Amino acid sequence: MGTSRILITTIFLHPGDAVDQRLRAEGFETVFKPLHQTRTEDELIALLKGVDGAIVSVDPFTARVLGASPQLKVISRTGVGYDAIDVPAATTRGVVVCTTPGVNRHAVAEWAFALMLCCSRKMTENLTEVRKGGWNRSEGVDLAGKTLGIVGLGTIGKELAQRAAAFEMRILATDVVQDLQFAEAHRVIFVPLEELLRESDFVSLHLFLNAKSRHVINAERLALMKPTAFLINTSRGGVVDTAALIQALTEKRIGGAALDVFEGEPLASDSPLRALDNVYLSPHCAGATSDARRLSGWTAAENLIRALKKERPLSVVNPEVLER
Repeated sequence: MGTSRILITTIFLHPGDAVDQRLRAEGFETVFKPLHQTRTEDELIALLKGVDGAIVSVDPFTARVLGASPQLKVISRTGVGYDAIDVPAATTRGVVVCTTPGVNRHAVAEWAFALMLCCSRKMTENLTEVRKGGWNRSEGVDLAGKTLGIVGLGTIGKELAQRAAAFEMRILATDVVQDLQFAEAHRVIFVPLEELLRESDFVSLHLFLNAKSRHVINAERLALMKPTAFLINTSRGGVVDTAALIQALTEKRIGGAALDVFEGEPLASDSPLRALDNVYLSPHCAGATSDARRLSGWTAAENLIRALKKERPLSVVNPEVLER
């Protein structure tokens, strides 16, 4: 235990911070190699030499990387998504994969709601108008009385539903698992995805990215949306077919979109999305609050410590590894 080496790649964790102090107090050696944009498999393999556990962001833990890192025992994500990790390969090799669900639920729900306000009240246009010396007003619409469709009524989707209810919105939702008790308490109506898309004025996506959810919003489903409706995505870029969305936005077949996540990140400088006037873009910052990051880092560290001590982490993706 005292010689375990921990790689930390999450950009908001730093040497000497609370997480570092906690890990060192457990006798671990910490190595900080923040991931600012992208990292290749070879680069990650080199960093993982001699590493027992890793607290990470979206590094590519592919089958090849895992196969070349026999000492690795734990991957602890400072986030809820784990689409960058080949979980079956990790499970086969006995590597515990942990996440931190719920730690940024308020932050992401608030950002999703802020993006919805940008769409409804044209906030960016109005706020920048005065700063650039003008006084023209961009007219928006009320949220009260409008229909919000939430695709994925999990932890974050529920937080968004509660905020929308306070704004007197009608709320539709679709999910594989239906929490009927929550729905009844917060006046949420479960409907099929196609019905949700047809009836909603705002569609907010809150999905994990996997084989079933990839491009769940495609050309066919975008065609179901109202010509005045807005699509909001703060989950994963891959749940939307970007090419189909760009075409729908270019042809003004939907009212617009607000995107915090993209299929390729950072968003390419020459992406057609940057040139469109009916889309709001943000740099995958929905969960980036000091409160969410503090809790995320601490929880990820706790998961890693428990796993290395052969105790059950707070949240584990592949619990079958623990049962061996």
